[in-house]
Order: sequence, then C-alpha cells, then structure tokens
Amino acid sequence: MEKTLVILKPSCVQRALMGEVISRFEKKGLRLAGMKMMQLSDSILNEHYAHLKDKPFFDHVKKSMQTTPVVVQCWEGIDAAKVVRSLIGVTNGRQAAAGTIRGDFSVSAQENIVHASDSAESAEIELKRFFKKDEILEYKLSILNSLYSGDEI
Repeated sequence: MEKTLVILKPSCVQRALMGEVISRFEKKGLRLAGMKMMQLSDSILNEHYAHLKDKPFFDHVKKSMQTTPVVVQCWEGIDAAKVVRSLIGVTNGRQAAAGTIRGDFSVSAQENIVHASDSAESAEIELKRFFKKDEILEYKLSILNSLYSGDEI
C-alpha cells in the first residue's frame, strides 16, 4: 500500500475543520498511519518549500504556515497520493471543484486548508521530513476486504 503526506494547514486549524477533513479521508477508505501536531520551524519550511525559495511569495508562504501549529498526517491506500489529491482539489480554492476539500472550504490560493504530496515519490521524501520511522504505524483495517477487491490487495 502506498503512503502519502497530508498537512492540515493553519487555515484548517483556525477554522476548526480538522475533524471534517480527516473524516473525508476516512470515509474514502484511506488508513491513517500517523498523525501529530507540530509548530513548523524556518528550517523545515525552507527544506519543504525549497522549490519556491526564489518566488516573491516565499516569505508569505512561510509566515502563513507558522501562524499556528499544523497537523501532519500519513495516509495509506492504493494510489494514496492520487486519491488524496483528488479529494483535496486544485490549489486555488476559488477554482477548486465543489465537493473537494478546497472547493468546499477555501477561497484562497494560500489559505487553502491542506497540503498533500503531489506524487508517491514526493510522499516518500516528505514523510521522512515530518515523521520518524517509528511514528508511522502498521496495522490492518478490519474492513480492508470491503474497501478493495481481492485482486487489488
């Protein structure tokens, strides 16, 4: 099973939407493998958003991500990264489809409720950035056979 990173951003924490967002992933059938609340440091944000360091909005992104603690999560399932990205919608909440997390709860490109890994490859790197090995737990959902057909698992 594939694992992916989700970060409930300060906009999610401030608006008390954490349970709603988590519930959507659970209802879809993903398995929560790790979760913790943390305050993001400059160093972790510089690493996580290194691809944006030369953009004019880089400092704004960092400041936004430090306004409150965030909730980092590891979700697992077949094609987990793609499934999560589908559930959250496009980056800009004003453009995200209704029914997606961003489409239902965001009207901003930055204050858009959630970050999620954009691929399985990115997820591997990002999960190591936010979780120690023993913070991602292995267990089997008792409903696994109701979530996937036998030839999928």
